[in-house]
Amino acid sequence: MILVDILLLYLAFRAKQVICDFFLQTGWLAMAKEAVLSREGMKALAIHAGIHAAFTFMLVVVFAPKLWWLGIVDFFIHAAIDRTKAALVLKNGWTYKHFQYWWAFGVDQEAHNLTHVVYIVLIVMSWDWQSLGMAAAAPMAGG
Repeated sequence: MILVDILLLYLAFRAKQVICDFFLQTGWLAMAKEAVLSREGMKALAIHAGIHAAFTFMLVVVFAPKLWWLGIVDFFIHAAIDRTKAALVLKNGWTYKHFQYWWAFGVDQEAHNLTHVVYIVLIVMSWDWQSLGMAAAAPMAGG
């Protein structure tokens, strides 16, 4: 059962990434956040990162309510990853026609995926393994 829960958690975070990065990202958000140095670009990036933070908060409240603060952490991490990619793309003048753009896009997506894996590890470590009847399988949490 625990393995199924972890898989469900991973799939929920993957769905969150697709929903927030693609389905809920308007044309304005996608274009404006690429202009990382402009006021409008920062506003778009903050809205986009806020959407991700809200979804992370909702997932964490379901799976590990005491880690609610991961939603706030996700705001800053997601914004930093996206801003770094946008700055790199802008600085080098890469567009979707350049293979380097797609490398940057892929690294950006994988950085988000790895961030979610860290969240999942923190969530699983926060579970009360004794009440789950699996005290011997509890991850090393320092206590």
